[in-house]
Amino acid sequence: MTAAALERTTFLREFLRAPFTVASVTPSGSMLSEVVTAPVPSTGDPVIVELGPGTGSFTAAIQRRLAGRGRHLAVEINPRFAKRLAAGYPQIEVAVADARRLPDVADQGSGDVIVSGLPWAAFTPDQQDDLLDAVTAVLAPHGTFTTFAYTHAQWAPSARRLRRLLGDRFEEVVLSRTVWANLPPAFVYHCRQPH
Repeated sequence: MTAAALERTTFLREFLRAPFTVASVTPSGSMLSEVVTAPVPSTGDPVIVELGPGTGSFTAAIQRRLAGRGRHLAVEINPRFAKRLAAGYPQIEVAVADARRLPDVADQGSGDVIVSGLPWAAFTPDQQDDLLDAVTAVLAPHGTFTTFAYTHAQWAPSARRLRRLLGDRFEEVVLSRTVWANLPPAFVYHCRQPH
């Protein structure tokens, strides 16, 4: 079995175990990973916080961009994903925690970039609020928060609510073009200047 096939199988198995925390039957593709991680700086020693790394689609792209620099903290609620991630990427810090507890595992205002692989549309309004409170508490004033949404679900009430919340929490919210190569197609929110 190839590495990609193993990743898809692992992801599907975890989705079947906990569909409301995994919320997708397949990991994000490489094209989406590149768009989501684009704000990771190519110089300096940035602090990158990754929420919901799953099997590591975004993790791999972040590590390529960092090229051994900076600090990479991954916060994963699923202990099986976290164990696999720590084994595959010993250079990153892996915290097994709910992303809403992010201020307990990262310093306030320390994140230069926060990359989210979380299933926002699967969260209740209170969970979305708590998550964005955690993100804005840890994101540096000059930092960037990126997350994605599936194109087919953008009109769902929870997705529309997320878009409004991002507009309320950040001075600048820029949407990428649709990444059609992803399964399913998705787009990315790049959010800057937290209120």
